[in-house]
Parts: sequence; structure tokens; C-alpha cells
Amino acid sequence: MNEKSYGGNNGIREHMGKVTRDKSKKNLQKINEKNKSKITSDSNQEIDSYIKAGEIAKKIRVFAGNLIKKDMLLSEIAKKIHDKIEELGGEQAFPVNLSIDDIAAHYHPTQEDKTLAAGLLKIDIGVHINGYIADTAFSLDLTDDKKHTKLIEAAESALNEALKLQDNDPTLNDIGKTIQEEIQNKGFSPIVNLCGHSLAQHNIHAGITIPNHANNNENTLPEGSYAIEPFATTGEGKIYEGPPSNIYVIDNYKKPRSPTARKIIDYVYEKYKTLPFSLREIQEKFGPMSRLGMKELVQNNIIHSYPQLIEKEHGIVAQAEHTFIKTKDNIIITTK
Repeated sequence: MNEKSYGGNNGIREHMGKVTRDKSKKNLQKINEKNKSKITSDSNQEIDSYIKAGEIAKKIRVFAGNLIKKDMLLSEIAKKIHDKIEELGGEQAFPVNLSIDDIAAHYHPTQEDKTLAAGLLKIDIGVHINGYIADTAFSLDLTDDKKHTKLIEAAESALNEALKLQDNDPTLNDIGKTIQEEIQNKGFSPIVNLCGHSLAQHNIHAGITIPNHANNNENTLPEGSYAIEPFATTGEGKIYEGPPSNIYVIDNYKKPRSPTARKIIDYVYEKYKTLPFSLREIQEKFGPMSRLGMKELVQNNIIHSYPQLIEKEHGIVAQAEHTFIKTKDNIIITTK
């Protein structure tokens, strides 16, 4: 899940991430401050949790790849992936993104959503163990003539080349330049205002961004956990914020007026803290009144609604993503 709005540039702040807006409130600040620590060579419990989350995420990639068929309801796909994560002993780090064609990221179906799997479908998966996150994504070409194969290959190749660099302690410019050149050499454009990102406990976007294009940043990555996620497109290579994605995060934990809204926010705070959650899950748990409760929470700035992230020229978008851990001595790709 990317620094798309799943943090990034040009106003796209935290793609599925921690609360980073200036208006985030003190109720959540202690959680975020606690979870900024980097991985060190003796952080065995952290590393074990990251690796376990990655093992589950790998299985979910295979499960989703086998599950998804053209014209399948996105709502059915989302529920089955969510349930499978929990069946395997993990927790959802963010609602699975099921984004079609020019929607680069942040689409999650509601319970009653009739959208069908079609075109170029991006599946962005988040799993956590004890708050330590595995973030991974892949793309499926569901067209009859498989016309998006080369676009998907461009995103995957860019990811693989960026991962190969990690053993040599590359600069952020090295990583971004490699991604950009790999995508452009295949005839497409990288999306420049979506980025990779650092990870921390209960924190999808922990402060460091990894650009998908050449830049002037000669810093290298410190020890920690990171997600690299190139986006390749047939369009210009920029995204804008579109309609609501049906994905939310707590912005200011406080008690609302209505009983339904109070039940929802208490449930979300207990289960997700600073992690994103979906309207679909709230609908399943709280029933028909859940939409009114969620509306109240948004209107009172208690929760934040993420927008869909759409390619500016409505070009088709492919995504690829893996998580890796950088320790003093090793690079561990947890989701591959």
C-alpha cells in the first residue's frame, strides 16, 4: 500500500497510512510516537513478526491469484481475502485495494457494491502480526486478449530491479532512477506522485518515502522495514484525488453523540488504532444503520475518508509491490 494520498508528493499524502495530517489529534499521537523506532540488529521479536506477516501475505497473493476471475464481484473478493488473512493467523493491515484500470489505488467495495472484476485489476494486500506489517501488491490482466501484459511486466521489472539494488545500499535517487528508467525503457510512464514508504508497528507510512522517479536525494535507507511499489501507466504519470474509496482511518478519537457512531468508533479504535478500515466491514458488523454512523464520524472529523487515486489522463495503471527488512547485516524480502 503506497504513499498514495495507501504519503507522496504534490498533495498526495498518505496512501493508506498513519495519520500524518496537521490536524491529527493527541489521542493518536502517543501511538504514532511509540511506533517510530527503527529495527535494530537485536529486534528479534519485531523481525519475527514482520517475517510471519510476510509469510501470510505470500500465501494471500497465491490465494487471491487463484481466486479472482473475470466478472467476479469485488465485494466477494474483498471478503474472501479478509477472511483468509484471519484464517491464516494474521490481521488486516488495511482493506485490500481492488483498483481497476485508471484507478491507481484506494478502491474497496462496499457490501452492496456490484462492481465486477475486469480490465487491469490491482490487488494491494496488507497483513500484520502484532502490528508489524507486510505490504504487497500485484496486477492481473483480466482482458480477453491480455492487452495489458507488457504494462504489468514493466511494473514488475521495475520492482525487481529496485529490490536487486538493496544489497549495495543504494541512495533514494538510485532507487527512483532505476524504477523510472525500467518503466520508461518499456514504453510507459512511472506515476511520480505515488511513492514507496517505510513501515513501523501499526504504521503503514512511517515517515520515509521512496520515490518512483529520479530525484536529488543522496541519502540511503536506515535500518528498518520498507515497501517499494512502482506504478506503471499508459498515461501522463500523475494521479489526482477522486471519489471516496470506502476506506477510512481514525483522525481524532473522541466520543460522538449517537449510540451507533459511538459503537463504531469504539470498535475501530480497539481493533485498528491508526490502521485503515473499510465501510464494508462496518456494514457487516453494524448493519443498516452503519452508513449514518459513519457519516456522523466523518462530518465531525473523527474519521478521515480516503479518496480514490486516479491517473490524470485516465491511463491504465499497473502496480507491483514487496516489503523488505534492512538490518545491520541483511536484506530480507518478506513477501517474495
